[in-house]
Amino acid sequence: MNIWLYALVSVFIVSFVSFSGLVGLSFTRNFLQKITLLLVALAVGALLGDVFIHLLPEIFAEQGSTLASSLYIIVGILLFFLIEKIIRWRHSPSITQHSQGTHSHHVGPMNLIADGTHNFIDGVLIGVSYMVSLPIGIATTIAVILHEIPTEIGDFGVLLHAGYSTKKALWYNFLSALAAVLGTILALSIGPSIGSFTAAVLPITAGGFLYIAGSDLIPELHREINLKHTLLQFLAILVGIGVMVALLYLPA
Repeated sequence: MNIWLYALVSVFIVSFVSFSGLVGLSFTRNFLQKITLLLVALAVGALLGDVFIHLLPEIFAEQGSTLASSLYIIVGILLFFLIEKIIRWRHSPSITQHSQGTHSHHVGPMNLIADGTHNFIDGVLIGVSYMVSLPIGIATTIAVILHEIPTEIGDFGVLLHAGYSTKKALWYNFLSALAAVLGTILALSIGPSIGSFTAAVLPITAGGFLYIAGSDLIPELHREINLKHTLLQFLAILVGIGVMVALLYLPA
């Protein structure tokens, strides 16, 4: 029951991160971009820290340095690669139409579907992590939150751009975020009855986090080449890693 309680509280907190889009209404575009990049850098540190400090040591401790573990990590990277390809492919026609001056009503719904799928996967990852241990569950939740904040701010902007009112954009974004709750419930429900579930999903999670950090987030940081901002981003990455190190001292 404790696992269910911790996991569901965590995933509801993650779902309420969808309201972080409101932050974007309070700042200028230039300031928001700078803050968002720092949040992205923090997320990079948290994701990498979760993988190398929590997930991989747990995988190798439980399963050993086996070929299966390594292949599952690669599967995670390739799975998230395919998911992003599908999302970009589905987004492409609508974005192209909009850029040509034709307002498209497909951008908003497609963004919600893609975001819902992403949130569902996050929920599964959180559920599986808590099945392993409390520190790993908390570490994965924090990593998910930190990479969700800049994502949700962007998603909120897309919905406003697609013609949604502020109220509708927040509401639909929150409903999409609740898909994470379904993912967590599914993971906690079927995990105990399938012995190989955690053994497979944990390294897939590690591979997915590596893909998100390396393919999606770090390239965003390279858009800013100013030395001062680069140093701040590097410090933010170190802070994210430091948070993951601190979580090692939580009771199991």
